[in-house]
Amino acid sequence: MAQDALTERGPVTRSALSRCIHLPVEQFAREHWGRAALLSPANDDFSDLFSPAAVDELVGRRALRTPFIRLAHEGSVLAPERFTASGGFGAEVADQVSSDKVLAEFAAGATIVLQGLHRMWPPLVDFTRALVGELGHPAQVNAYVTPPSSQGFSPHYDTHDVFVLQVSGEKHWVIHAPVHPDPLKGQVWTDHREQVAAAAAGEPVIDRVLRPGDALYLPRGWIHSATALGDTSIHLTVGMAAYTRADVVDTLLSVVGDTRALRASLPLGVDVSDADQLRPIVQETVDALVTALTSAADPGGLVARRLGARFERDTRPEPVAPLATLAAIGSLSEHTRVRWRDGLGGRLETDGDTVRLTAGRVVLSLPAEASPALQVLLTGDPVAVGSLPGLDLASAVVVVRRLLREGVAVTSP
Repeated sequence: MAQDALTERGPVTRSALSRCIHLPVEQFAREHWGRAALLSPANDDFSDLFSPAAVDELVGRRALRTPFIRLAHEGSVLAPERFTASGGFGAEVADQVSSDKVLAEFAAGATIVLQGLHRMWPPLVDFTRALVGELGHPAQVNAYVTPPSSQGFSPHYDTHDVFVLQVSGEKHWVIHAPVHPDPLKGQVWTDHREQVAAAAAGEPVIDRVLRPGDALYLPRGWIHSATALGDTSIHLTVGMAAYTRADVVDTLLSVVGDTRALRASLPLGVDVSDADQLRPIVQETVDALVTALTSAADPGGLVARRLGARFERDTRPEPVAPLATLAAIGSLSEHTRVRWRDGLGGRLETDGDTVRLTAGRVVLSLPAEASPALQVLLTGDPVAVGSLPGLDLASAVVVVRRLLREGVAVTSP
């Protein structure tokens, strides 16, 4: 179970991020995030998030399809037909996981990789949403199930940060410093295969056996390999696609389409392979780009809008329950408690006698008198319909009914 602290109001569960690190968040952000690996021994018990029984449930009963499952052996990913088959009558889909084929490959030394668990395993759905709220960056969760004394992948680096949470068994991790720090998504380790191999032959930064409850943080680019020891090892890898300054640059470059000087054609007859011809063109282009960026009305606002929209596409808010929500809409009363949908976010803009609400893909225009009620709901705390400020009961019911129907608010016990 997760470690709790007792207060006068009862147990307070540790935050998702604190379950991954043993340092205060401020220190982790200052010294490790995107900078250096961090080992957090005996940090928590992760059995509430995942377990061997969960693996058997997913492989044996959930009809997983590729790419939600893959198998790897000695550094190579196995062809899907080696562990999938048709589901039989009524489920004639050829790439469903075959539990008996998985058993055969696992017994022969293959590692089972269960992908996208943040979308299919309820404890990890909730955990990941909470973690994303703390990180401000998208995250995903995979599980690696490695048979005794087997290595799933040879030394490599990832192009995203990871938290490794050891669930059961033991795994020997060897970590080396980057040969290509802060790689972007397209700068994969195979582009530096020889340098990675050479670095992996040198003195490691971390050489440690992870046991249940241990956690490890690796920034993108850090070289790692892992080998299971005496028993089957299960660990969760929480991958974080951190937004980078390169993403900010890409977003700023969207002004190119709004700038005539940057849309202009290159000269007729130009030889684009001739550096002497291109140098003055490049300089003129850089000057025009700098002018466009410095004269933009609100470059920070532009980046916020574009990256904010991307974040909404890359993450998922709290699930809604369609049947229960419709039932709640039909029986709303002053005592019904509602709250903002976790992980959705929202912005309010008042324009005369209306307030404009933007929450994810939902855009609503409501009477301006609804603004105080929306501001209270945006705090995320549950509130009774009859207690919403600025609205009489009939108006509050109308507003809440619309928020529930649009998936902006949810009912709360």
